[in-house]
Amino acid sequence: MSPEVAQFVPLIVITPLLAAMAWNDLKNLRISNKLVLIMLAAFVLSAPVFLSFHETVYRAVFGVGVFVVGFLGFTLRLWGGGDVKAIAALTLFVPSYFLLLFFYTFTLSMVVGMLFVITSRSIIGFPECRWLALRPKASYPMGVSIAMSGVLLPMVAMGLG
Repeated sequence: MSPEVAQFVPLIVITPLLAAMAWNDLKNLRISNKLVLIMLAAFVLSAPVFLSFHETVYRAVFGVGVFVVGFLGFTLRLWGGGDVKAIAALTLFVPSYFLLLFFYTFTLSMVVGMLFVITSRSIIGFPECRWLALRPKASYPMGVSIAMSGVLLPMVAMGLG
């Protein structure tokens, strides 16, 4: 396995967690702390196997930086706490040399996610809908875009390589 592909193995392994995150956020407008903790554990367990020490440190520093900026946004009521924790945890799985591509992928995921939610609300959204994110005037479930960006990044990165 090439080193470039090995860098993405931990991200690919957490794909089921990302799917659960999107599902839960659409259904309950919440991102489970348990999912975020499992993501952190997956990083701690997989980093020594698949990543160099320096790459692990870069990712950890970036993850902490994202958390700090996210916490500032949380205190300003721009983002939810679960969103901040989830995006910070996800950035641990992003290879340092693909950070800019990750930002582009996340932006694309935001647009696609918003179009999906808006379309779904117009088709099946009603005040009593069991899926809280599909109710009219509900907040946007950022977990959908966070998860989508994590799933798309390896595909886009390896497709460009």
